[in-house]
Amino acid sequence: MALPKQLPLDRMQSIWKAQLDPLLANPIMQGNQLKNISLINGVTVINHLLSRMQQGWFLTDINGAATIYRSQPLNDKTLTLTSNAAVTVNLWVY
Repeated sequence: MALPKQLPLDRMQSIWKAQLDPLLANPIMQGNQLKNISLINGVTVINHLLSRMQQGWFLTDINGAATIYRSQPLNDKTLTLTSNAAVTVNLWVY
């Protein structure tokens, strides 16, 4: 949506707020990048550093071929991943 031109600053700010607040409230935006996490061939437990209940995760980088999946329920401290190969990954946790 294009912003109208020639509006007073306070009106423009309220329009921006209405458009940006839903984006900023998205849980993915409240995440952490975990870099250079070494996964073993098997189970690895990682402290996700969120200080709250985790809602999800995804890989942002991986240095080899591997199948990786979450092997324990999400919680407020750790992320438990199982890999079929030893790899180093970057993760986005949210």
